[in-house]
Amino acid sequence: MAGKEAPMATRRAQTSRESRQLLIRAATELFAERGFRQTTFADIANRSGISRGSIPWHFGNKDGLLQAVIEELTVNMADLDSAAHDLADGLDRVRDQVRQPTMRLLITLVAEAVEPGSPVHAFYAQLHDTIRKWVAGWVAESDIPTGTSRADFVAVVVGAIIGLHQQWRVAPESVDLDRCFVALKAMSISGRDAT
Repeated sequence: MAGKEAPMATRRAQTSRESRQLLIRAATELFAERGFRQTTFADIANRSGISRGSIPWHFGNKDGLLQAVIEELTVNMADLDSAAHDLADGLDRVRDQVRQPTMRLLITLVAEAVEPGSPVHAFYAQLHDTIRKWVAGWVAESDIPTGTSRADFVAVVVGAIIGLHQQWRVAPESVDLDRCFVALKAMSISGRDAT
């Protein structure tokens, strides 16, 4: 009897993990398309093919689901920091990451992030802080323009990254992402040589 229970428990756990991933994928797509507040449990259930009642079972509530979506996105972005050698390499990695469909989520949710009491506000603050740390690591050994603090230089580079991402998502026919990142690298590197 015990021998039969173990494979069944393993299969149930696997099914639970798969359901959770399907819900996260569906929520990511829908949050990116419609925004967090405009997406319902019914929308997510329809997109994922998983019952609506499974959402609170897995995540507690909609905020819990959003947190799971954000954690998944953060995990997927983790390689931006780990393998970059310098600012130019880091910017190349960011450009490649920005192209991922899931990154559209960042643009859709940014408007909600500035609203009072928004459940995504803290995420954006943490995301910006994380990206500033990555860029600071990429330029740690580099010269920066005289009279410019390292923190200010990093904040400007991060602002440019976020701005390019937003412009490209809104008007990809008008903004060439590759050329813009080449320009950003050139300005960042030549700007560091300025006196």
